[in-house]
Amino acid sequence: MEQTPVAKDGAQSRRSFLSYFSGIGLSSTLMPGLLWGCIQEAEEQEVTLAMTRTAAQVAGLDFSDEELEMIVEGVNQSLDRFEEIRAIPLENAVMPPLHFIPLVSGMEFEHVEGSLRLGARSPVTRPTDLEDAAFWSVTDLAQLIESRQVRPTELTEMYISRLKRYNPTLNCVVTLTESRARTLAEQADAEIAEGRYRGPLHGIPWGAKDIISARGYPTTWGAAPFENQSFDVDATVVERLDEAGAILVAKLTTGELAFGDNWFGGRTNNPWDPEQGSSGSSAGPGAATAAGLVGFAIGTDTGGSILSPAVRCGVVGLRPTFGRVSRYGVMAAGYSLDKIGPMCRTAEGCAVVLHAIAGPDGKDMSVPRGVPFNWDGEADLSALRIGYFASAFEEEQSRRSEEDRANAAATLSTLRGMGFSLEDVEIPRNDLTYFIEYVERAAGFAEFARSGQDQGLRRQNHRGELRVSQLVPAVEYLQANRIRMLLMEELAQALEGIDVLVAPWRSINPLTSMTGHPVVAVPNGFTEQVTPTGIAFMGSIYGEDTLLAFAKAYQEATGFHERHPVL
Repeated sequence: MEQTPVAKDGAQSRRSFLSYFSGIGLSSTLMPGLLWGCIQEAEEQEVTLAMTRTAAQVAGLDFSDEELEMIVEGVNQSLDRFEEIRAIPLENAVMPPLHFIPLVSGMEFEHVEGSLRLGARSPVTRPTDLEDAAFWSVTDLAQLIESRQVRPTELTEMYISRLKRYNPTLNCVVTLTESRARTLAEQADAEIAEGRYRGPLHGIPWGAKDIISARGYPTTWGAAPFENQSFDVDATVVERLDEAGAILVAKLTTGELAFGDNWFGGRTNNPWDPEQGSSGSSAGPGAATAAGLVGFAIGTDTGGSILSPAVRCGVVGLRPTFGRVSRYGVMAAGYSLDKIGPMCRTAEGCAVVLHAIAGPDGKDMSVPRGVPFNWDGEADLSALRIGYFASAFEEEQSRRSEEDRANAAATLSTLRGMGFSLEDVEIPRNDLTYFIEYVERAAGFAEFARSGQDQGLRRQNHRGELRVSQLVPAVEYLQANRIRMLLMEELAQALEGIDVLVAPWRSINPLTSMTGHPVVAVPNGFTEQVTPTGIAFMGSIYGEDTLLAFAKAYQEATGFHERHPVL
């Protein structure tokens, strides 16, 4: 995206200004003429008739002079109210009392609280060199600890050592939480020795995307202006993983303000090929999990930020249903879009982590009560109805590499070989996600932009995006969300009776980001350059149990998750 054009001579600069907005597809929803006038006449205290007339023309509205005069009067009367609003400090964490609910009429879901039932596992034996277990799944690591073959302190020191050794190559760590980790590991040692085993996350080291706050450590949001920022609070996900006995060993990189894989410390690299980025914005969680630097990681996803690095780095990334996991203590990128989810080496690992972090906390009011996440690793999948987004697979044929296409085709063949009958399903297409996201981003970072602190961002187009989106009328934002409701209803109709939808992840990412459906990205092969490719499975609202059980079955039938990069 280009930078917002700066003033030159009047006519030329106005053309540049208007073409900028037109080029990014916002000319119909903004009043750039009015905004330009305000910029040019910054010293004036009132909006003028000329400003409003130009704005109306650009917006495609036809008003008489009398009507324009009424508008000018009304806008100027509102200016004092705008100033009053802007004078009230609003931190990024303050959510609007308008909570998105990803349900449409007629949806049903499980209300009965169940237990965590893991799938059948073969016994594991401690390797001679503990680092040989660095790439093991959460459930296999849990066996080592539960059987007391390995102490949490040993596992913690092993992962801390790997984080220090490989971070110079991967650039995936913002802050090591060594002191905290060692304290919790020693506590876990003592509890397990006394027979107080908390469950399959007890003693498992993990990493948090650095928009997730942990008391006593910086939470930088990946951006230089916030490099020294810290919060005297643990995010709910941190609290819950503490309660489960997991051990936070590192704050992992996020793209700047949760966008991309570039942060103030540079680019986070892909463990399979460090010449490539890891994708983002859950860049560090994706890279660290793939590289065996943590047992698992927690990422966030607003418009693909778990799915994209999961595919690029060859791990399992779960974007849960919107509202499944509390966002308290986590930077807001899109108030009605943000989701928090696990990044693991297996689908069952994601289920174990989700079981620990899901559910209401009384702080994030988007999280419903009475909607438990239950897991049965031995669930019968024979009656599942599986759909596949046929036209999206066909489109991928022309857009992706030959290897990508071959791996996608092999995925469908494998699923049919597993006994599933794949039903051709067409779902609606719409990309309002990013329009809605950036308006919500602009609200969350309004004071940051007005103060000029945004000049410290590495990606200067962030400045343009945040500033442009502040100029979107409230009416247009609400209209976009009304269209969102129509899309939710249309998608529900298209998926009626379908338990899981198989699709290239990019084809369903924008829509499902907006509708709130859970999606899991799973490795489905490799290229000749030995970099991973991935596939997406989408489930029903609050249907992560079925979704992850299906993903688990696919992983067991393929084994791609058993390969790991050579560092």
